[in-house]
Amino acid sequence: MALIDFKVLPGIDKQDTTAGAEQRWVDCNNVRFRYGLPEKVGGWASLITDTITGVARRQFAFVDLDGNRYVAIGTDKFLLIYFEGQLYDITPLKTTLSSATIATTDTSAVCSITTGSNHNLSAGDIVLIDNVTLPVGTGYADSDFENKLFQVTSITSATVFTITQSTAATGTVATGGSIDVKPYEQVGPAAQSYGYGWGTDTWGNGGWGEASSATDVALEPGLWSLSNFGQVLVATIANGKTFTWNSGDASRLTTRASTTTSGFETTNNPTATRVSLVSPTTRHLIHLGTETTIGNTATQDDMFIRFSDQEDINDYTVTAINSAGTQRLQDGTKIIGALKAKETILIWTDNALYTMKFIGAPFTFSFDQVGTNCGLIGKNAAVEIDGTAFWMSNNGFFMFDGTVKSLPCSVEDYVYDQADTTKGQQVYAGLNNQFTEVTWYYPSTNSEYNDQYVVYNYGAGGEKLPGGVWYIGTESRTTWIDASVYPKPFATKFNSSDTGTFPVIIGESGLGQTVFFEHEVGTDQVNPDGSTTTVTSFVKSYDFDLQAEGTAGEVFLAVRRFIPDFKDLQGNAQVTLAVKRYPQQSETTTALSPFTITPTTDKKDTRARGRFVSIKIENSSNSETWRFGTMRLDIQPDGRR
Repeated sequence: MALIDFKVLPGIDKQDTTAGAEQRWVDCNNVRFRYGLPEKVGGWASLITDTITGVARRQFAFVDLDGNRYVAIGTDKFLLIYFEGQLYDITPLKTTLSSATIATTDTSAVCSITTGSNHNLSAGDIVLIDNVTLPVGTGYADSDFENKLFQVTSITSATVFTITQSTAATGTVATGGSIDVKPYEQVGPAAQSYGYGWGTDTWGNGGWGEASSATDVALEPGLWSLSNFGQVLVATIANGKTFTWNSGDASRLTTRASTTTSGFETTNNPTATRVSLVSPTTRHLIHLGTETTIGNTATQDDMFIRFSDQEDINDYTVTAINSAGTQRLQDGTKIIGALKAKETILIWTDNALYTMKFIGAPFTFSFDQVGTNCGLIGKNAAVEIDGTAFWMSNNGFFMFDGTVKSLPCSVEDYVYDQADTTKGQQVYAGLNNQFTEVTWYYPSTNSEYNDQYVVYNYGAGGEKLPGGVWYIGTESRTTWIDASVYPKPFATKFNSSDTGTFPVIIGESGLGQTVFFEHEVGTDQVNPDGSTTTVTSFVKSYDFDLQAEGTAGEVFLAVRRFIPDFKDLQGNAQVTLAVKRYPQQSETTTALSPFTITPTTDKKDTRARGRFVSIKIENSSNSETWRFGTMRLDIQPDGRR
């Protein structure tokens, strides 16, 4: 029989069955579609030899007036700066607890710290120990504590907490010495969860001594809002304070973010804000989901907006001669996120989308609702490109180009059936403009952290693809920034079972490790220690059958040979043929599969027989990459059973 072209439309279709998704690919990982053809994604390499302690939740790239480039990275514990291949800790500090005392126990590494006033710490918090004078007899030197970070191990009382040294004490000292405790500002939990226990449900709902059942009280993860006021970084802890860091300072790399940064103070800013950003053209600092009375966290209103005077990020007093002001949105229960989009600011609640536009005096900004039932699933689940926004909600994908539109999605059921939407604040949307891709990284129901992704290719499509070009995978990322300030995208990957190396924390336990990657480089994963991990990829076709008139699925087919066609092939690729008799049966890999394809392979002889056949293309070794073309198959009728 003559050879036939095996042509498949781009993107993944999981809304239909594998037999019903005709001319579509049905599964993939680490694959993208470009000009209609599937190909392996580019590799990624660690930018630094260090790994970050904790889970990164936000990235922001910016430049100073001299053209120096920076990336601010907000984690559940720290605020870091990446500059010239190195990390710097600029996490803001709370008020110093001076002249605290320390107690040790012989053969134990646990040290007890007593402060002169309430420390307001929690287990897991980070503290910097400074100005150390130890009592005699502990077996430690002052330098074992001086200018070092510790994780709070436990809370004994309002004025007593414990830390754990790297070695045990050699003597018991009841209390003594003098140290300064400098607590790091608290950010939040590493993962999002629902509240349990006392106060989160009706008393008596569970048995005596048991935690009450989960409620809709969400414990959101530690998040940051990061933006810039010129060369000044503006950083807001979600539901917390706002700090600045001036990249123009000569001593910037040894200076922490603060509310008292010279010339860019935020001492008059709200102290509890869900989201903040700087208006791109008018340079107002905008607080969303913030306090109705500045400085009183009890007045935080999740739908209330407050903006500073123009060009003054520390003036919020509304007068007749300035442009500071307030506004409260109506549709929804809380503001989730916001983005700059050309001359407009887009604001999402959990149910609606609003635009915020500068109109001048006397109202400064106008607020218009442009969509409903289209709320944002998480603070970082939206991206904007050239005035068009794409986002993920709790029940679908949307875009806004002047009008809110629902995005048809050929993998929608697959994504929402496995996504843990109760962890929506961990969803992170990343733009890869070079390949016209928006990627949403999200946690599945079996994972505490992001472990899956879905991609929408906004530059592909057409009338033959009403569901759009979508693809999926299992690679995990917690943050992403596109190439702009830097020539390649940057992303972070979190592993909860490993330990980070920066910042160094004595007594650290359970904080996990984040690796900082540059993407679209090489073919594999280059780790912080220089070793290489293979990036495997695959794409799998629908189950096809003979489609002669009146014979669909009736006649067995036999694949005798195929002629591979790769637009690009470095190293080897594997081609697997799998067959089944009926659509609902499990497939069987044919005896000769997988077939190893090299750049010089002309053809492969096969013995594949069944009513339905699928094709899988993949790679499994280092230094391999591929871009598929149009395979030719020798298919013949082979009886009815």
